[in-house]
Amino acid sequence: MGPRGGPTHSGSIRDQRLLDALEKIHQRPYRGTVWRSVRQGADPLACWRSGGRWDDGSFDVLYTSETREAAIAERRFHLYQGQPIPPSKVRYELFELRVALEAVMLFDGLDALGALGLEIARYGQLAYVERVQEYPRSQQIAEACSFIGADGILAPSARELRSNNLIVFCEQDTAIEMAIVRAHGAIDFGRP
Repeated sequence: MGPRGGPTHSGSIRDQRLLDALEKIHQRPYRGTVWRSVRQGADPLACWRSGGRWDDGSFDVLYTSETREAAIAERRFHLYQGQPIPPSKVRYELFELRVALEAVMLFDGLDALGALGLEIARYGQLAYVERVQEYPRSQQIAEACSFIGADGILAPSARELRSNNLIVFCEQDTAIEMAIVRAHGAIDFGRP
């Protein structure tokens, strides 16, 4: 990584005000059970650079949800991709994981994200094809959290606002523990 406030992996300049605001948030350990859906046969503990809501594609992450319902709602959104019927040949499985992290940034509710410049009125409200319009600020927040040493973010799910998603930053130097608790089998998405 570049020097503090210097270029990020993607070449942009980090927002110094964002870094200052994030440094005031206490990082805390996280230990708990989370849920994750993956394509059938895929490793539920495999981290990758998806370029999603909480990663700009410059570092590996693992997206999880604190509730089964949120994990299914998140997968359903991406699976349907604005279509009335999901692809029939693609199958997903649901896993329960145990996760232990040392330094998680907790964003307790949308107001905490709004204070960091995220437009909360649009959070999770755009159609699938428009979703990337929401991502730039959340990606900046996540990249800055990773830069200052957090090994994860706990933030409201965009699909199930009563639940949180835990996003693990897999490349940090902290002790990250992840294990499969139970495989719950194939997900029946049905109709939304």
